[in-house]
Amino acid sequence: MTSLARALQKLCITQPQIAPRFIVSVRTRIVTPPKPEIGRGKSFRRIVHFPENYTVKPLEVTNLGGRDPKTGRLAVKGIGGGIKHKYHWIDWHRVGPSEGPPQEERVIQIIKDGCRTAHVALVAYGDKLKYILATENMKPGDIIRTSSHIPRIPVRPNEGDAYPLGALPIGTQINCVEHTPGLGGFLVHAAGTFATILRKVDNRVIILTPSKKEFSLLENCMCTVGRLSNVAHGDTPIGSAQKNRELGNRPRSGLWQRKTGRFGRKIRKPPPVKVFGGEKPKEREVVQLNFSGHFGKHLRTQFQY
Repeated sequence: MTSLARALQKLCITQPQIAPRFIVSVRTRIVTPPKPEIGRGKSFRRIVHFPENYTVKPLEVTNLGGRDPKTGRLAVKGIGGGIKHKYHWIDWHRVGPSEGPPQEERVIQIIKDGCRTAHVALVAYGDKLKYILATENMKPGDIIRTSSHIPRIPVRPNEGDAYPLGALPIGTQINCVEHTPGLGGFLVHAAGTFATILRKVDNRVIILTPSKKEFSLLENCMCTVGRLSNVAHGDTPIGSAQKNRELGNRPRSGLWQRKTGRFGRKIRKPPPVKVFGGEKPKEREVVQLNFSGHFGKHLRTQFQY
């Protein structure tokens, strides 16, 4: 008995350590991917694989079919299928000499690009080749000129030439317009479209875009003279549902939808002229109230009279 009592005295009762348990709901295990943001300058139709240096070799593309490339979620319902086209890299910068005679380039070939509505022109200058958007009457063998000089008297340009806005006369039809000097052709890219020079104010030029909006741009913004090619694009019917699928458009809903008031005729005041390339607007001064007292309900209690 004594040996048994000694053995029991040496024993110490301790609570066993149990590994902590994490109770996770089955519903919270699935992490919902973020929804794709539409209208943020991101295309859900295709991804173009651009190399490091500019090339005239047609580039490979990856069709997305309206899905987000990271999450795979459907972003745009009306995109899907279609014929896969290679992409022709457009050089949006038309830069010429600031003094002296303009730079002359020769049109080598007019190409129909499946990734855009307007046709593409292959242009050569010296030992360099590049793609630009073709104008309405441009054909192989034409000589086009590029200059960054603004003379005192407006020039008489030919179709396809590139000049600053300040060097062209009023009423000239233009396309591929920069809204900031050195940015490259940013406005008016669609087939058969053009902008018009309306007036000049100081060192600014006001143009009328195809959307009937007026933009005020600096006079040294570059542009291309003429109307863009493939003028009949907007008036040509698709013709069949199969042709629409070949263009990469999925079928819409066949249900009849009631027309709302947005289809009626509206007479609205045109928007004001939008100014680009000017000075940044001054930040508004923030006014802070530092009254530390209590506000009363009546003037008598507030000012104690």
